[in-house]
Amino acid sequence: MKKFIASFVLVILLSCPSHSQEMTLTKLGKIFEHASDSISSKKTQWRFLIKNIPFIAIADSVHNRMRIISPIGESDKLNEKLKTAALMANFHTALDVKYAISDNILWSVFIHPLKELTEAQVYDALSQVFYAHINFGSTFSSTSLIFPGNKKSAKKNPKENNQKFIKKI
Repeated sequence: MKKFIASFVLVILLSCPSHSQEMTLTKLGKIFEHASDSISSKKTQWRFLIKNIPFIAIADSVHNRMRIISPIGESDKLNEKLKTAALMANFHTALDVKYAISDNILWSVFIHPLKELTEAQVYDALSQVFYAHINFGSTFSSTSLIFPGNKKSAKKNPKENNQKFIKKI
């Protein structure tokens, strides 16, 4: 009977949310202010720099969505080899961020439901968008973790990792 009660309590504890706080526009803005070197903001949009890399974050609490993006360059200047490498990276090395094209710009993009985000996930997203931006054209990686593929599309992992980025924050 004691094992049953212990198992029941464990199941209840594991099924409860680990955090009751929801991410809000205010909390998100405070994280961006803390992480950035400079920032300008409106209620649902932030423009900021981290180590001279431009970021834009847009959030919509009504539709429970947010995105953190960083412009890499003009997409019409990309050759087919780079476009293919970016698509392969979306599967193997870009992890939680993706390379995307919109309005003739190549972006490093993180998209997620807003209220489910934790503070740690926002900092990790900033790090991954940053590294996907600076590693475009070389390793195409957003972290030091790379899922293997059939073809070699990039060099080995970059020496810098997310920990160096997070130390700044």
